[in-house]
Amino acid sequence: MIIIAIVKVLEGSTITSVDESTIDCRHHQLVCIDGEGYIDRVVDESEPDFSSIKDEAVKADQLISLNPDEYLLPGFIDLHVHAPQWPNAGVALDRPLNEWLDTYTFPLEAKYQDVSFAKLVYDNLVEELVGNGTTTALYFGTIHNPANLELAKACIKHNQRGFIGKVAMDNPAQTPANYRDASAKSAVADTETFIKQLTKLSQNAAIKQTPVITPRFVPSCTPESLKGLGELAKKYDLPIQSHCSESDWENGYALENYHKRDSEVLDQYGLLTDKSVMAHGTLLNQSDLDTFKSRGVAVAHCPISNVYFGNAVLPVSKLLQQNVKVGLGTDISGGYSPSLYQNIRQAVISSRMLKDGVNAALDPNQRGTQIQPISAKNGFYLATVGGAKSLHLKTGQIKAGYLADLQVVKSPLASFGEESADQIFEKIIYHASKADIRQVFVQGRLAKGRIK
Repeated sequence: MIIIAIVKVLEGSTITSVDESTIDCRHHQLVCIDGEGYIDRVVDESEPDFSSIKDEAVKADQLISLNPDEYLLPGFIDLHVHAPQWPNAGVALDRPLNEWLDTYTFPLEAKYQDVSFAKLVYDNLVEELVGNGTTTALYFGTIHNPANLELAKACIKHNQRGFIGKVAMDNPAQTPANYRDASAKSAVADTETFIKQLTKLSQNAAIKQTPVITPRFVPSCTPESLKGLGELAKKYDLPIQSHCSESDWENGYALENYHKRDSEVLDQYGLLTDKSVMAHGTLLNQSDLDTFKSRGVAVAHCPISNVYFGNAVLPVSKLLQQNVKVGLGTDISGGYSPSLYQNIRQAVISSRMLKDGVNAALDPNQRGTQIQPISAKNGFYLATVGGAKSLHLKTGQIKAGYLADLQVVKSPLASFGEESADQIFEKIIYHASKADIRQVFVQGRLAKGRIK
C-alpha cells in the first residue's frame, strides 16, 4: 500500500452539499490534502486527534487557517461556457437567438483564427472564472484548433480543470461562409486532430485537460458530421457536449428538417451517452427526459441565458425527481455573468416564476404550474455535486477521497448577532461576489489568492 503524505491542512468552517436538498455546515474542521491533490481526511474538532494533527501541520508549516468570517466551500463546476464569446458578454441579449448568432456571435468567433487574439481573451476568461470560484469548466471553443489549444494552455496556467471542445459546424445553410468547417470530413478529422493535440499537451500538466466531442447543435451540423462525431466519441470514450431543445427556433429545426425531436436526432448518431452534457433543455418533453435518464445524459441548466434565449423555464425540480442529472452553466455570452453564484440566484428566481406564473391577467389558479420551485440548497448542489456527477468527477464535496477543489469565501454581510448555519449559508449564496472569494484551490493547488 502506497501512503501519500499530507502537504496542506486547511483549518476553518466548512459548508458542503450532502444531497440535492441538504447541506452540512461544520464550525471548525481540518481538511487534510495529500500530495496528489485529494482530500485525505476531514477532521472535526470533536475528534480526539484534532489537536495533534493541527500541531503536526503547524510544525511542518502546512497549516492554512481561515479567518472566523471565512468559510470553505467546494469549488464550482460550470457545465456550459462558450469561451470565445467572452468579449460579447452582455451584448445584444435583446435579439432573437438566430439573429444574435448571425450578427454578433459568429463574426466574433471567426476572429479566433488569430492565435494572439485567442491567447489574450482566454487568459483573461479563465482567470475571471477561477476568480469567481469555478474550479472546473466545460468549454466550447471554436473551429480553430490553434486557438483551442491556447484555451487549454490558459487553463493549465491558471490551475483550472478544463473540458474543451473543438466546435464542429459544417452545415452551409446555417453557418456563415467565413466561419464553418469546410466539410463534414474535415470537421471530424480536425476534431480527431484536436483530441490528439490536447492529449499530448496535457500529458505532463499537473491538472489534466480533457478533449470533448462538440457538435455545436443540430442546425449547424450535417448528418454526416453528426455521424462521424458520434463514432469519434465511441472510439476515444470521450465526453460529448451540445445544445438540445434550447429554443423554439432550435427545437423546431429538428422537427422541420428531420421530423424528429432534437434528442432523437442526437441519439440517432450516438451523441447521447452517460458522458453527454446537453445545454439548456428548456423545451425537453417527457419522452426526451426518459431518453436522457436511460442514456445517463446530463442537462447543463443555464438560468440567466435561458431568460433571454430559452423561450421557457427548465423545470429543475422535475428533473431531479426523475433522477436526470443536472448541473449549472453560465453560458457565456448568452449568459452575461461569469459567476455561478449569480446563476444559482437566477435558477431559484426562475423556478419561483415557473411555479407562480407571470401573467397577471389570469386567475391565480390558472397562472402558474405544479412544478415546485428550487431552493438555494438545490442550486448549490447543482453547482457542485450536480456538475461533478455530470462530468464523472470525484469532486464537488468536502469529503475524504474527493479532489481538493475548494474556495475560501468571506461572509459578505456583517453579523448582528448569533446566526444559524442555514442563515450564514444563504447569505453567502445570495450575496457573495468575486471580491469575497479569497482563495481557490484546484486539486490542492492554489489558483487564486495567496497563502497566509
